[in-house]
Amino acid sequence: MNLEKCFGIAGWKNSGKTSLVASLVTEITNRGFVVSTIKHAHHTFDLDTPKTDSFKHREAGANEVILVSANRWAIQHELRESDEPNFKTMLTKLSPCDLVLVEGYKRENIAKLEIIGEANGRDALWSNDDNIKAIACDTKIIDCPLPHFHRNDIKEIANFILTTCEIKK
Repeated sequence: MNLEKCFGIAGWKNSGKTSLVASLVTEITNRGFVVSTIKHAHHTFDLDTPKTDSFKHREAGANEVILVSANRWAIQHELRESDEPNFKTMLTKLSPCDLVLVEGYKRENIAKLEIIGEANGRDALWSNDDNIKAIACDTKIIDCPLPHFHRNDIKEIANFILTTCEIKK
């Protein structure tokens, strides 16, 4: 996957990143584009539930477990004390698509929009990150030279992302 076809949604915890990404996926796929997402989690997560067959396979020591059904398939890979793979490695795991929306990975060298929620005492990211190309915030940010969108202006944010990534039909 070409990094120019990746666009990040960055922001601090509880700023609304997931809701914005979900809305953007709907908007952009409704326009006929194929969109994939990558989300970075800073905590342990699990796709399995105890007592399922795939959980038992993984707990028994399987390095990878592939789940396949008529509706979807998934590969779950256990790191088993290995280092977390980097962003570029994870991009290679995706099937071809028009756009990859990235949630988290706020330090990656890709174009990003910073979503700013309620004041949380954290510094804005845009002032120290040249990869942030726009802001989504419901109030005007003083002295911010970047394009500004309201957080629920999904159509305009989608237009901005598609233009920035030079994605056209």
